[in-house]
Parts: sequence; C-alpha cells; structure tokens
Amino acid sequence: MTRHSSSRWSRLDTCLLLGLVAFLAWLGYRVETGMNYHWQWQTIPQYLLRHDPETSRWVPNLLLQGLLTTIRLSFWSLLIALPLGLLIGLLRTSLHLFNRLVGGSFVSLLRNLPPLVLILIFYFFISDQLLPLLQIPRLLDGLPEASVRWVSASLAPPDQIEAFIAAVFTLALLESAYIGEIVRAGINSIDLGQWQVAQALGMRRWQLMRHIILPQALQRMIPPLAGQTISTIKDSAIVSVISIQELTFQGMELMAATYLTFEVWLTVTLLYFLLTYGCSFLAGRLEKQLSHPY
Repeated sequence: MTRHSSSRWSRLDTCLLLGLVAFLAWLGYRVETGMNYHWQWQTIPQYLLRHDPETSRWVPNLLLQGLLTTIRLSFWSLLIALPLGLLIGLLRTSLHLFNRLVGGSFVSLLRNLPPLVLILIFYFFISDQLLPLLQIPRLLDGLPEASVRWVSASLAPPDQIEAFIAAVFTLALLESAYIGEIVRAGINSIDLGQWQVAQALGMRRWQLMRHIILPQALQRMIPPLAGQTISTIKDSAIVSVISIQELTFQGMELMAATYLTFEVWLTVTLLYFLLTYGCSFLAGRLEKQLSHPY
C-alpha cells in the first residue's frame, strides 16, 4: 500500500469515527428532547461501588456484583465445557461408529434446542431433584467461616449455591456442544498426509493425536474458541430467568427500582463490552504467541 493510499484511508477512518461520535451525540439529544428524558449519569457510580462503614472500604455494589457473578459463572462453565468439548470432538472424529454416534447425538440434541428451554429443564431437574440429594447447604453449614467466605467469593452465597451450580452445568453442556464442533473441525483440517506419515512410523492413534494433530489443530482453533468464550459470557445472561444475580439480572432490578433505563443499560453494555473485548485481546495475543513462539 502506497503512502498516498494509506493517508487516504487514515482520513476516511477519521471521518467515519467523527460521524459515529456525531450520531451518538444526536441520538442522546433526541432521547433527551424527543422523549423528555433527563439524564442522571451522576447516580450510576454509587451502584458500581459503595462505601462500607463497617470496614471503611469501598466494596462492589449491585452492578459490579453482577459483573463478578457473570465472570464466575462464565469461568466455571468454560472450565467444564472445554474438556467436555474436547472429548466430544474426539468422539466425533473417532474411527468407531458407536463413538461417532454418541458425539453426534450429543451435539445435535444440544445445538437444536433453545438455550432458554435447556436452562429451565436443567434448573427444575438438577436443582429440584439431584442437588438436594447432595445436601450442599448442610455441608456448607459445617464448614469454618473462612471456608464459607471462600465458597461465596469463588462460587455463590450459600443460599444461591444450588441454583448457581445448576446454571453452571447447563451452560457448560450447551457450550461444550459448540466447542466439540470446533475441535472436530480443527482435527479434520490437518492434512491427511501427516496422519499417514505418523501411522507409517508406527504411532498409535492417541500418540498421533497428542504429539502431532492436536498441537497443530489448537492453533487453528484459538479464534473460534475465543469467539465461543465470548458467546459463553453473553449466553450467561440467560440464567437471569432462574434468579441468578448476574449482570443482566442486576441491571433489570436496578432499572425497575430507579427508572434510569438508558443509564443502567448503557452501563451494563459497557461492562459486557469491556469483559468480552478483554477476552478477544488476550486470545489475539495468545494466537500471535503460538504463531511466533520465539
């Protein structure tokens, strides 16, 4: 690209950015004048942080509490979904027909059902039927106070732990179906000649997968896996229907209490964007590092 064309594209990008800023300013003006809406941005910070008089420290308030719950929910869901998705992908590429049928049935079932239906089914089944058998609240009551605080910080408060676990497993199963297809596509993208050479050297299939196929496929899977990570963060908003107090749930509660519709949802949008953009940035750095390890 010549210096003249680069300068032209730079001017075009600047004009587009200025046009976007002007459009957002016009949109805000129309909301204020056309809808007779009075912006009250000065009230939003108090819902992000609040001063705790008992500890004399600033602690997260409703919106940041919801953001932290979203992060915990997404983290534990991905922690379960990634190995499960890897297993599904390996089943989908297995030489045995039974394994391929199991993997294909799992993917077809979960990918063709609405996420909201899955959330409700698993919530009423797991939370109402299976989790009470484990007696998790009773187990937490017997733990030291420090351990209970750790569970509350890393998972959820004791009174919400069963619903949280049900939401985590539901999201993990849903995302593992998509991750399984990403793994299958990554494995199938490796050139057939590498399979043949490794088999000619006498390598078993699991050795071939571990040392040759999966390391190469992983580099190709990073962009779609990053996209699926972002999708998991966004899909976590669905669990607000079972009263998990994540970011969307807290936004709805705050909007209903304060009637600050635009301020609340624009703040929620910004928090989601910062979280997902951070994941995209880290995935890009990881992909570049794997492409040029030295």
